[in-house]
Order: sequence, then structure tokens, then C-alpha cells
Amino acid sequence: MAAVGDIHLGPDCAGVLRPAFAGLPDRADLLLLAGDLTRHGTVEEARVVAEEVADAGVPVVAVLGNHDYHSGEEAAVTQVLTDAGITVLEGDAVVLPVAGHKVGVAGVKGFCGGFVGRSAGEFGEPEMKAFVRTTRLSAERLALALGDLSAAGCAVRIALTHFAPVPDTLAGEPLEIHPFLGSYLLAEAIDGAGADLAVHGHAHLGTEHGMTAGGVRVRNVAQPVIGRAFALYRLPVAGDGTAPVPEAVRAAAPAHAPGGELISGAARRS
Repeated sequence: MAAVGDIHLGPDCAGVLRPAFAGLPDRADLLLLAGDLTRHGTVEEARVVAEEVADAGVPVVAVLGNHDYHSGEEAAVTQVLTDAGITVLEGDAVVLPVAGHKVGVAGVKGFCGGFVGRSAGEFGEPEMKAFVRTTRLSAERLALALGDLSAAGCAVRIALTHFAPVPDTLAGEPLEIHPFLGSYLLAEAIDGAGADLAVHGHAHLGTEHGMTAGGVRVRNVAQPVIGRAFALYRLPVAGDGTAPVPEAVRAAAPAHAPGGELISGAARRS
């Protein structure tokens, strides 16, 4: 599996990542994009993102980030990416066939709030309650989407967010801004519903590796952190009830056609 976030593409960097993405079929099953794909969330920038993954040759699954919402065109940005064959998740999930196995990705952007002992509460002024409620509802949608993947019998379940679920992967960021980089509610959702891996971006000065309290591995794939076009991760895929396959082999799906089933979406986009 390949993953990257915070690529912040604009018209002046068209073609920068495309050569690296073109080599994905020999290296990965799928590509996860962990938000902040654009600089200012415009349709023009989204078209650049779509062109960069045109030759990926593997299913591409994404969530949006805060930059992708900046211009108020997130619906149009999503449509451009979807038209290019990218599965964009927000409170829903997709099941992908990988060498006869089901690999599921549940995704939300997530939001702010902070972490255990240093977090905001849904209390007081309407503005504060609305702020924390945004994160709570996002975490609840993530938990439901992960639960749907479990019910679908997925051999691997991945939680994809933009904001961080744990403080571990924020190491290197100023402590003062940790509450604006993620929320423990996302980690509680991941631990409660279960996942094999959590992938996020957003924290440019953070650290790649972390873990939830429940033992789920967390990876910060913000491009400034991983320092390359994408990071590669190997995940065990449960076999036919015997020994697990040591790594997910390449999905036999054409470019921009995940060949997967989108589940649990419409009812949660509120």
C-alpha cells in the first residue's frame, strides 16, 4: 500500500508527482491520499491532482483536508476527483478486491479538539459546542464506517483521515497547536470499531510512526514528514483461514477503477 498527504498541488507543479505515481503498479496495491491535496481548494487545483494520478494504475482512495475546504468548493473538488476515478470518502467506506481478499478503507477528514488531558469539551458557548461537535460527529461516522468494513468481512481495515488521531505522530509540532492538529475522539473511534492501520496527514512537522491506546498502528504520511512522493507499507492479509499472507499483493484493477463497493456513505454526509 502507498500513502501520502499534504501534497498541496497547484497549476505550477503539474507533472511533479506523476512519474512517481506511474510506477505504483509494481510496488503497491492501492494509493491512499490523506487530504490537503490542493493549496486553496479550487477546482483548478483539483484538476491538477486528477492529472497527477492519471497513470497510477491502482485504486486511489482519498479524503479531503482543511486546505481542500478553504474556497468553499469542496463539493466541486470532490466531483473533479471522483470523475477522475478517485474514491473520495467522508464518513463512508470502500471495499477493494486484492488478490481474492477484501481490503476496506474507511475515511473522514476529521477535525480538531486535542488529546486526553489537553482537549476541548462540548460545553459552554454555542461556538465551542459546535467546534467540538464537529469532531465528535466525524469520529462517530468513522466508527460506523469501520464497523461496516468488519461486517463486510474485510481481511484488512484501514482508517484514513486528514487530522491526527493520536499525539504520537505530532512530535516535532509546537505543543501549543496540538489541539488544532487532531483529536483523541478519532482514536477512540478507531479502537472501538477496530482497524489494522490508521493513516493521516496534516502535521507537517510531526513524526511518521505512532500508535493508539488500543494498539492500532498510526502513520503520519504528510509529504513533508515522509520526504518522498509516497510511503509504502506492508499489511498482512488474512488468508483462507490458515496462515496469513505476508503482504497484500497488487490488486488486479485498472487505473481509476477501484473495482470496489462503496458502502455506508449517503446517510452520514450531514
